[in-house]
Amino acid sequence: MSVAALLSASPPDRLAAQDTSAIDRGVRIGITYRPGVRPGLVVLGGRAAALDSARTIVTRDLDYSDRFELITLPGSDSIHVTAAPTAAARGVPGTGSGKTGAGGGPTGLNYPLYQALGADFAVAFTLAAGDTTVLTVHDIAVGAVRRELRARLPALGDPGFRMAVHRLTDRVLDATLGAPGIAGTRVLFVMEGKVYTIDQDGADRRLVSSSDHEAMSPAWAQDGRRFSYMEFWQGHGRLFVQDVATGKRTPVPTTGQALDFTPAFSPDGKTLAFSRATEEGTDIYTVNIKDGCCLQRLTVGRFYDNLSPTYSPDGQRIAFVSTRAGLPQIYAMAADGTDQQLFAPFDYGATGSSNAPEWSPDGQAVAFHRDVGGTLQVFVLDVRTRAVRQLTSVGRNEDPTWAPDSRHMAFVSDRSGYRQLWIIDLETGRIRPLLQQSGARLPAWSPRLPETASSTP
Repeated sequence: MSVAALLSASPPDRLAAQDTSAIDRGVRIGITYRPGVRPGLVVLGGRAAALDSARTIVTRDLDYSDRFELITLPGSDSIHVTAAPTAAARGVPGTGSGKTGAGGGPTGLNYPLYQALGADFAVAFTLAAGDTTVLTVHDIAVGAVRRELRARLPALGDPGFRMAVHRLTDRVLDATLGAPGIAGTRVLFVMEGKVYTIDQDGADRRLVSSSDHEAMSPAWAQDGRRFSYMEFWQGHGRLFVQDVATGKRTPVPTTGQALDFTPAFSPDGKTLAFSRATEEGTDIYTVNIKDGCCLQRLTVGRFYDNLSPTYSPDGQRIAFVSTRAGLPQIYAMAADGTDQQLFAPFDYGATGSSNAPEWSPDGQAVAFHRDVGGTLQVFVLDVRTRAVRQLTSVGRNEDPTWAPDSRHMAFVSDRSGYRQLWIIDLETGRIRPLLQQSGARLPAWSPRLPETASSTP
């Protein structure tokens, strides 16, 4: 397969769910909590209108986390019914914070009523002095406040407002389940030859690449402060590294004299691996971007192509695509280019080419897309057992990218009739559209973004 064609199509028990639906299942909100499956959660609004936007974003983020059954309250978004104080409200040791109570406590929250409605947690919004937003996380079963989260949010029209609220959601996940959230993340993608970024909830799309040159192959650094992509310059592919906070971009040394594409940061951020296509073939190289030196060639194809590198989280190995077996398949090697071997098993005649590998943040799996019966589907390779499992089955599905929780994945699919971005939860199989506009491709999901990288040009 030619390089041009490759460019155009460029964990075991835990991964139990599989895509089986033809359409998005939609937002599931209601009193449908089933004990033992997912905890029920209700989001309570404050009396200040200024909290409405924050509450809407947090509620959507919690739903998209796929870790709760969200409960809506009949007739009102807050119920305050007088009830007998709980043990926690009376200050009984070991039952939680004594500053809350059911009805009779300072919060006036009726814990038995919310428990009857199926809630395990409640999140209440209030405003404190100095325009501080306070999120009170209630443990309904214990009948006490589990944690109080405070934040000075930017003004509603400030570019950093939405990301600040997303980070509040991630703090709620930590306070309730001790689980890492993915609300404070963004997804890079390519549309009409330009690189854009979008919040994980599908809002706040922004152009981040130059408007003068066609771009592709976006990739994030693991610190969330930089990303890289390729731009076409006079028939060559030049790699750039761009700072998230300032928008300043720097050309990668030694690139731009050939067709250089599909960059991938090493976990420590010092090295950039990439593909280089010349008349002799396509091979994988690395360059030290910290010191601007030390170009190293990892593969020597001659009569076949090697491309699309992706680092393991520990930086010890690189998965990549190679045509050495004929059709493109997923291989792996040590980070210095030694010990190259087939990584994802395949069946001659039963499955076709495999492309676009990405190693999961937890190191347990590699996602990629593979030709099955003339159409592309997303697969997941278990790194330990080398077992390969098909994840999607409806429509054409390609270019998978992992969320930092190694549980969610964004990909491109035409299941709705045109190519758009979708997100799947690998635990439940729930699928939702990320961007409903047609033409998006090559998504790259960020790590959790640090506060200093909250602004995007």
